[in-house]
This record gives sequence, structure tokens and C-alpha cells, in this order.
Amino acid sequence: LFQGRLFDSTVTDEGTWTLEDRQLIRIVLMKTNRDAGNCWTSLLENEYAADPWVQDQMQRKLTLERFQRENPGFDFSGAEISGNYSKGGPDFSSLEK
Repeated sequence: LFQGRLFDSTVTDEGTWTLEDRQLIRIVLMKTNRDAGNCWTSLLENEYAADPWVQDQMQRKLTLERFQRENPGFDFSGAEISGNYSKGGPDFSSLEK
């Protein structure tokens, strides 16, 4: 169906595929690195690039997930993010708590 190297690594035991209506093959892959800074730009290296709007939405979602993990007492469920969120957003790890 297609050939090439995946953009990054996946969890082998978590991948599934289904054939729907004898026409559509749906493939689900679990990325090994789900960090906000590791948002795939394509499925395969240099092929099947993500739509730029979809890519932006994925980075926003992963960055909010990162903020939620780093700040478990806060509710980010209705939060919107803007500004510098590419590659996972700003790094606050050096700030004192």
C-alpha cells in the first residue's frame, strides 16, 4: 500500500488496523514519544504531510496536555493557547517553584 520510514518510532504492540466496508483501511499507531515538542509533521519521512491547520491544532492540544501534567492542580480543560507553543511551548523547568 505504501512504503517508507515512519516519521518517528511507535509502540509495536499497540498498532492496529481494520478494513472497513472492504474499501477503507484504518491504521492506528501509538507514538513512543508523545511529548508536546514531538508533533509529527508527516506520517512517513517526507511523505503524507499533515495539513498545516491540523498540525497547529495537534501542537496546541499536546502543549495543553503538557501544562496539565506539569500543573496537576489546575484545570486546563477549557483553556485556549496562543503565542509560542511550537515544539511544546516555553520551558519553565528552570523557574523556582
